Amino acid sequence: MTLEEGRRVTLAVDIRLAGELAADIGPADAPAVPVAGFLALAAGAAGTVERVDEQQRQESREVREYERLTSLLESFGRDMPPESKRRLEEQVASLEPAWAAFQEQRPGSTVRVRFDNGFVLDGAPEDAFTASAGEGR
Repeated sequence: MTLEEGRRVTLAVDIRLAGELAADIGPADAPAVPVAGFLALAAGAAGTVERVDEQQRQESREVREYERLTSLLESFGRDMPPESKRRLEEQVASLEPAWAAFQEQRPGSTVRVRFDNGFVLDGAPEDAFTASAGEGR
């Protein structure tokens, strides 16, 4: 599912935020004041998507090399000496598993959601949410 700004969503999983939670109280240069050590948002909490950030797939060195060698083979393979072309084809074949794994990766997205109770969750994976039934943009 691809979420869009303004879409109503429901939290699909329980989220637990652990660690020191702090409040910005006072002047901007004042240190944050610890207020809690734990916060939980239950599955089913509803809110609105404020922002969607697309994540790019990460190319490994092997993937970049596969692209480079494939381009070289496609552009100049017909004019290469047979032995050189065979070696290049072997190199490309050895990199195909890395290429296939890269192709199977789906680019993910993170979202910023403002819940109806006022909480804001930023940088959450879009898979943690479902579109609210019967509600569009």
